[in-house]
Amino acid sequence: MTKCPECDAEIDLDEDEVEDGEIVSCAECDAELEVTQVHPIHLIAISEDDDDDEDEEAEVKIVGDDDDEEEPGIEDEEDDEDEE
Repeated sequence: MTKCPECDAEIDLDEDEVEDGEIVSCAECDAELEVTQVHPIHLIAISEDDDDDEDEEAEVKIVGDDDDEEEPGIEDEEDDEDEE
């Protein structure tokens, strides 16, 4: 038995059934909690700010995928050289 770090509600988790890094939720306040230690069980609240940071990182990776495209104007300069 452990307590929610957000609302202090008791959460019934079996040490043998959870793993480090597992995400559980509090039935009372619906907070998402990460198991950071198993013996004894220790939970930390996952803040919504952490989720926002992950979303921003994902956006950066998507933007980074555009590196394969040629820069505008480079192709035009090569065409100009061919015409001369």
